[in-house]
Amino acid sequence: MQQNNNGTTNWSDVINKDVLSSFSTDISLFQVGITMSISFLLGLFIYTLYKRVFSGVLYSKNFNVTLVALAMITSLIIMAIGSNLILSLGMVGALSIVRFRTPIKDPADLIFLFWALATGIITGAGFYSLAILGSILIGLVLFIFMKKSSLETPYLFVVNFKGYETEEVIFKKLKSELSRFDVKQKSVTAKETEITFEIRLKGKEPSFVNSISNINGVENAILISYNGDYVQ
Repeated sequence: MQQNNNGTTNWSDVINKDVLSSFSTDISLFQVGITMSISFLLGLFIYTLYKRVFSGVLYSKNFNVTLVALAMITSLIIMAIGSNLILSLGMVGALSIVRFRTPIKDPADLIFLFWALATGIITGAGFYSLAILGSILIGLVLFIFMKKSSLETPYLFVVNFKGYETEEVIFKKLKSELSRFDVKQKSVTAKETEITFEIRLKGKEPSFVNSISNINGVENAILISYNGDYVQ
């Protein structure tokens, strides 16, 4: 800490040496190339993994490409922030007014978005080994858990019927045909009852639909594929 002849602290020298010295005023093209290349490869890794473990109804390629671009753009911003103090303060103020209003329906999509963002931040800061090793571990965990669940295709099974006795027969038939089913919604009117079941099938043809439809009292039985989200 610098002091004047009268013994007082020269705070301008402290700021110049301790704060401004941590910001490099120039970034070499080699460093930019390495950082952007690593962020692109990690973003491509996230892109490939998301495509492999996706288990929804409608796959969005545009969203998946966004993950790659997000990692690269974030790395670019972090490199710019780390090179200039004034620019970093201005960037914080500019980003604070940005609002993203695109709804994220699947929590898994939010995980991949945050992963791409974190990868860009870590890579832009120069921690290449941390970004690579962390992405490999995260990708391995997501692949094990999400790929296992995606092997079972989720369905909604909607049954319209009349009579309480018919409901008992339907439940007995489902227990004999399926290993697992859950009731998502039940609506009862004066004329009929509608029950929505959530079932999961392991790649086999749902032959039980015909057996349920042939039960006396069942008016309609519909099997609907969906992505696991259901609004009641």
